[in-house]
Amino acid sequence: MKIGVLVSGRGSNLQALIDSSRIKKMLAVVISNKPGVLALERAQKAGIPVEVLEANKGEKREAYDQRLASLLQRYQIELVVLAGFMRVLSPSFVSLFKNRIINIHPSLLPSFPGLEAQKQALEAGVSTSGCTVHFVDEGCDTGSVILQKEVPVKPDDTVETLSARILIEEHKLLPKVVDLLARNKVKVIGRKVEIEE
Repeated sequence: MKIGVLVSGRGSNLQALIDSSRIKKMLAVVISNKPGVLALERAQKAGIPVEVLEANKGEKREAYDQRLASLLQRYQIELVVLAGFMRVLSPSFVSLFKNRIINIHPSLLPSFPGLEAQKQALEAGVSTSGCTVHFVDEGCDTGSVILQKEVPVKPDDTVETLSARILIEEHKLLPKVVDLLARNKVKVIGRKVEIEE
């Protein structure tokens, strides 16, 4: 399976994929919407082709996504992994790669979608948070859940301490899901996901 990873920042989840020798062989390209980010360095160090695709001034989301889709198609990408990609994808892009785009989110979806999920969890006073790998659909963090991992919220947690503990689990969960997808072990039936172990 040829995998394209979309990034915008430091790329610690990308590094978790690179660190899995089985997955590393499948990483065909890493694309960033920002130049000079650490994620690109990580990819180059691992010998993975990199591309920077910045949005042009005043460019509409659909136009950017069309360029992004063309770039992914040039690399014959079969699975798109969002690893800290800070752009919302257009419905036309999502439909082009239906059930072939996954994202990792730092909460137990459907709780606390969108930005600052860890802050939302602390403000809500929940005793458990965690992370979710889900398929991307037209909504914001509303796609079918593939796998989740719970992380307890401690009474003295700050956004930073909770985020750090969730990130440790993200680094385990994302490669696990990518491996399941690569081995064709994930089936989507309506909104539900079934995993054959």
